[in-house]
Amino acid sequence: MSTPNEMYALTLNSGGYSNETTGMALPDLSPYVTGHDIAVPQPKSGQVLIRTSLASINPSDVMFIKGLYGQPRVEGHPAGFEGVGEVVASGGGFMANRLKGKRVAFVASPSGSWAEYSVAEAATCIPLRRDVRDEDGAAMIVNPLTAYAMFDIVKQYKSKAFVMSAASSQLCKLIAGLAKDEGYRAIGIVRRDEQIAHLKELGAAHVLNSVAPGFGAELRAVLKDEKPRIFLDAVTGAVAAKIFHEMGRKSRWIVYGRLDDKSDTTLAEPGQLIFMDKHIEGFWLVKWMRETSLLRKLSVIRTVQSRFASGAWQTEVAAKIPLRDAHGKLPAALEGANEGKVYLTP
Repeated sequence: MSTPNEMYALTLNSGGYSNETTGMALPDLSPYVTGHDIAVPQPKSGQVLIRTSLASINPSDVMFIKGLYGQPRVEGHPAGFEGVGEVVASGGGFMANRLKGKRVAFVASPSGSWAEYSVAEAATCIPLRRDVRDEDGAAMIVNPLTAYAMFDIVKQYKSKAFVMSAASSQLCKLIAGLAKDEGYRAIGIVRRDEQIAHLKELGAAHVLNSVAPGFGAELRAVLKDEKPRIFLDAVTGAVAAKIFHEMGRKSRWIVYGRLDDKSDTTLAEPGQLIFMDKHIEGFWLVKWMRETSLLRKLSVIRTVQSRFASGAWQTEVAAKIPLRDAHGKLPAALEGANEGKVYLTP
């Protein structure tokens, strides 16, 4: 199949960062991206052109198109970080040439994945096994690698228990499976009772509803029994601050998202940082990728594919939205996607 000169894409309306804090809600795509035909990008040396099959949508994508993420937008460029597709052209170079004709998971750069064709650095593409589904390949990088990276932090401590907020997210479901397989005890925090049973089936030892009556007492009892030292937090806000306050000495609060944009994150007793040797820090996968050895990354990637191929992990699908229908259907799909991943299709 020959590559066309034009493609349909959702391109960014603005560049740089935004001064408005609008949070995770996305009732309308129109202020942020425009759907139209643009020229198919051309890969440079070390890059490949990919015919996109599926592009996954993560919270980081929403924050990015709003100008609230940790890297600037480029006006006119397609949005979207992650996807899966077939490499149809190489810009030259040993690694790029080797990928021609292969199905790969990729992080798009500089031309995003919310498009019929994407450009990616060959060195960051992951050739996929035949027994890995497109749905898993399109979500192969951001969530699975983050799951392994943060679980590595948990394993640095003697305590076999740890806490994770937004526990019904796809990422936390992956972590729950890892914990179960390696004998660790995940304490999941959710906001709906109907999420509890499924998380326990996946491997969580405890699942607490943070808006249920008696949450505070239940939390204290579980923390007293399990003695976790790591809190993996994608939410922040008042509930996260309460959880960290109740945790014991030498606890680490690792923030990797900010889903609660409506309440302040106020420490009840900052003196705990001094006298209880507690720590608050951030996690960003990009930093982990830069600092982790190539051998470790290759090992994790092989293991991730094996888990997906065996069925130990499976990406739960909430919706697949055609690119051309995104403005009309994507906001509602994201609003209802509490139990699975939303994808864009060509």
